[in-house]
Parts: sequence; structure tokens; C-alpha cells
Amino acid sequence: MRLAVALAGLAIGFAMPSFAQQKDTVEPKIVQQIRVLTMKYEEAYNSHDAAAVAALYAEDGALVTTHNGVKHGREAIAEHCAKIEFQLWHANNLVKTVDRVIAVGNEIRVFGRWNCAFKDDAYTRNVEGHYLWILVREGDTWEIRKDDSHEVSRSW
Repeated sequence: MRLAVALAGLAIGFAMPSFAQQKDTVEPKIVQQIRVLTMKYEEAYNSHDAAAVAALYAEDGALVTTHNGVKHGREAIAEHCAKIEFQLWHANNLVKTVDRVIAVGNEIRVFGRWNCAFKDDAYTRNVEGHYLWILVREGDTWEIRKDDSHEVSRSW
């Protein structure tokens, strides 16, 4: 009897991680849509099109910046990109990778890495970091509800 209970407990223990993974899995079609969103983001950013970058965010979206606080809404995000990222820092060559995509309720969480070149008065620096996107579905498209990026290294 004890052996049967022990085996049942062991079987449940092995099955639980499998059930947890199934809950968080994202269909390959949705992962592909997110990769397309990432490419659109890179294209808009590298073209210095602040309005196009901001259009990828939800109306109530938030951009968490390392140096300038949180920007709420498309207008504030576009203004930040235009004035800080593009005009002040002359950002270019942004590349984002999608490392992990999980479903949490009606949202999708995207974890990845990014790197970019920034140029100020005298220096060009390459910066890289990690990001988290929280995406929501709006009609047929995915929009960024929250964009939280953190710098992890830079080179001059």
C-alpha cells in the first residue's frame, strides 16, 4: 500500500511541471506574430520614426526608461523617443532578440535581449541589455502594454 501511495505521489510530482508548462505555452503562430512585432519595432526605431514606435504600444502603454522614468501613453512615448533616443543620443542599430514567450492570462510576456549604438558629443557607445514586454491583444494585433528594459553593459 505504501509503495502504491509513493508511486502515485511520484507520478503526480512528474506530471505537475508538465501541466504548468502547458498552461504557459504560446502557439507557434502567436510567437511568429510577436517576432514580426519585434521586427517592426526595430525598423521604426532604426528609422528614427518616433510616431511609428509609439504606435506599437497600447493606448495606455508604458515605457520604463533607465534614466528618464516611466513614460505613459503613446504621445509621451513618441516624445521621449524623438527627443531623447533619437535627437540627444542619436540611437541606431537596435537589435532585439526574443528569448522566451509565455502566456499569463490574456497577456503575453516576452523576455529578450537588445543591443544598440548611441552617440553623444564625442563618443559612440554600444549598449546591451535585457527587456520584458507585456503584450495585449487589440483586435488582430499585439500591442505593447509595458516595455521594461535594463542596460547590462556598455562599451565605448
